[in-house]
Amino acid sequence: MLKTMENAEREGILQVADLMVVAAKTAPKGSGKDTVEAVIVTGEEKDRLRDKMIAMADTTGQPIFVRDASNVDKSEAVVIIGCREKPFGLSNCSMCGFENCVMMKEAGSNCVFNVTDLGIAVGSAVSVAANHRVDNRVMFTVGRSALKLGFLGDDVKLCWGIPLSASSKDIFFDRAPGMAVRLD
Repeated sequence: MLKTMENAEREGILQVADLMVVAAKTAPKGSGKDTVEAVIVTGEEKDRLRDKMIAMADTTGQPIFVRDASNVDKSEAVVIIGCREKPFGLSNCSMCGFENCVMMKEAGSNCVFNVTDLGIAVGSAVSVAANHRVDNRVMFTVGRSALKLGFLGDDVKLCWGIPLSASSKDIFFDRAPGMAVRLD
């Protein structure tokens, strides 16, 4: 049997995506409370994500959505990592900028523990990709679009997207906003 380089690259990226999700799950969490959720997006769902990003460029007026949609289109897979909004309920914490969790929720803000846990999980995940030499980039545009598509459920309000690629030149390297090219 011969396995082509293209097939090995695809399988390798998908294995790394799995390991990234494991790393996000096992990353340290505040007080051991786990609010992290993750999915791996490929195929038709990845195309839906790309299309949503292009549409969001128009609705937000931010051309970086189109630029990043081009990266998603060229990627083999996208890892989406988010956190459920679940305040810790600590009295007198106020690390979020509000007096208490009730005021924070009323203002529509986010628990600092959830946000910090998400950052640590994303950092753990991208370190796995880097250790396996899979090109990646953390993108808010991907996360925001994934939220609009409901990829992580209704109780996830924050997430980041991480497209993955293996090519002879890192597709995430030259990314000036002026390089945005429409895909349609």
